[in-house]
Amino acid sequence: MEGESSSSGGFRLYEQLELQEFRDKFVIRSKESPGDGFSIDRRDGSVELLGDGGDCSAGPSKTSMIFGVVGTIRLLAGTYMLVVSSRKEVGRFHGFSVYRVMSMRFLHCNEGLKFSTFQEKKDEAYFMTLLKLVESTPGLYYSYEMDITLNLQRRFKLADGWMKKPIWKQADPRFVWNKNLLEELIEHKLDRFILPLLQGSFQVAQLTLKSSPATLSLISRRCTRRLGTRMWRRGANLEGDVANFIETEQILDVEGFRSSLLQVRGSIPLLWEQIVDLSYKPQLRLIDHEQTSKVVERHFNDLFQRYGETIALDLTDKHGGEGQLNAAFAAEMQKLPNVRYISFEFHQICGNSNFENLELLYEQISKDFEKQGYFLIDAEGNILEEQKGIVRSNCIDCLDRTNVTQSFLAQKSLDHQLRQIGVFTSGECISMFDEDYRKFRTLWAEQGDDISLEYAGTHALKGDLVRYGRQTLAGAIKDGMSALSRYYLNNFHDGLRQDAIDLVSGHYTVNMNGPSPFQLNGFDSLSYLPIASALLVGGLTVTTLTFSSAGRNSQQFVTSVLCAGVAAGVMAMAKVNGRQFCSRPRLCGLL
Repeated sequence: MEGESSSSGGFRLYEQLELQEFRDKFVIRSKESPGDGFSIDRRDGSVELLGDGGDCSAGPSKTSMIFGVVGTIRLLAGTYMLVVSSRKEVGRFHGFSVYRVMSMRFLHCNEGLKFSTFQEKKDEAYFMTLLKLVESTPGLYYSYEMDITLNLQRRFKLADGWMKKPIWKQADPRFVWNKNLLEELIEHKLDRFILPLLQGSFQVAQLTLKSSPATLSLISRRCTRRLGTRMWRRGANLEGDVANFIETEQILDVEGFRSSLLQVRGSIPLLWEQIVDLSYKPQLRLIDHEQTSKVVERHFNDLFQRYGETIALDLTDKHGGEGQLNAAFAAEMQKLPNVRYISFEFHQICGNSNFENLELLYEQISKDFEKQGYFLIDAEGNILEEQKGIVRSNCIDCLDRTNVTQSFLAQKSLDHQLRQIGVFTSGECISMFDEDYRKFRTLWAEQGDDISLEYAGTHALKGDLVRYGRQTLAGAIKDGMSALSRYYLNNFHDGLRQDAIDLVSGHYTVNMNGPSPFQLNGFDSLSYLPIASALLVGGLTVTTLTFSSAGRNSQQFVTSVLCAGVAAGVMAMAKVNGRQFCSRPRLCGLL
């Protein structure tokens, strides 16, 4: 199919699509160009272009509007196509509308399931449970007219004509969430239907800045190379890709000037794990591997090639479980003299309320940070400044402490940019303008919540430090609730969520002829957890009731002791076998 240019001369995707559901196939066609479309067979998932046998004489049983085709995935008994069923416009990126996916739906092309064996049907049912989780994936964004995976500086260095390529060809594959789902659409050259999705965050605020209207945008791009949940994707793999790696870009548009600051975050690039075991803070374990130094070197070499010189900010504690990781990371960084490594013990220095103590960190890195600079262009598109390096921040999760620190550095850079452009005098800064400063902090706080929801399943902790510069009582209560929610999700839900991520990202590939991946050894956590919980709660309840009257009846006293023993035994069994009672991924290993 021929691509069609938008008013800017770039490539444009079809925005409104009609989904027709027939007895034997689904048909998807453009509302803008009804002759363009394709069908997917409900029996075997085969795709045909309209005009190549895809037209239907009988009318559809149902017709609905969809807003994009996310891709296809083949499982044991059929193919499933994922489509965007609702969307919300959230702002503009370089002048083009950006949408957030509000809901998605899988179209089932699995009529062959009726001929499958019992085990295949059982496995397919589990896979379909994972697909239901995929449908509710948070934080997915896209544009019909603009690739949003490329940062501003990189975009300006592209060759002429790049913007006329199909959007999926323009995109940085690291940040295309549905990259693994696009293969069949690419094979059939359905370029105007291929919708690259970015997972992360997209926030926009309108500022006044001393009567100078300005737009401040914040976009975070989650890397797909080591996708996963908080406890089941830690550290690095052998290629040097790290968990929760995110590129965050803050973009300012004011008085015809446009500036951009990039920062990145990512898990400590060592081989380590933290397996859930019902304890509040599972033990951190370094994995002793002969490739450890090479893994760290590969990670930082990749950063240097993409972003330039790197400042590595390690915000972890220097004691306890975090301390051994901190020490191991520091030791490896001594072997990389070209990377500046700073260990800043955030909890010790800043606590929960001393946000201003980050000035101590800035004193250490200000010279190098300001030397790295930012990207700046004028109204004619002339490049005035280039960013020459990157700050890489991490804590343990790369969520809460990292978000506070990144917002602090972004604020420092924004002040420099506004002074250079001439909006601020040398003595002015964004914090002097209450309404604009509130909007700036809100952008970063909401971005932190988005990223945390995707990795940990809850809003970010320490959000008050970003929003208000201090901890509030309401914020402390919210943090406590979020911490409890993280505990529950990490222990009892995230194994399933990790399987869904591994399936949709291609980290796990369905083997049509291999053994079932769902045969468990030992306890089945889904079966034994309710039994253990019932025994524990029941034992404690009966113990309490019988002890209250034990003084009047020696037989009840004996019963109380026995019930207490049962409860204690269950607690001891749960403690010893904690990992077995937790939700664990079944499809892939940790590395």
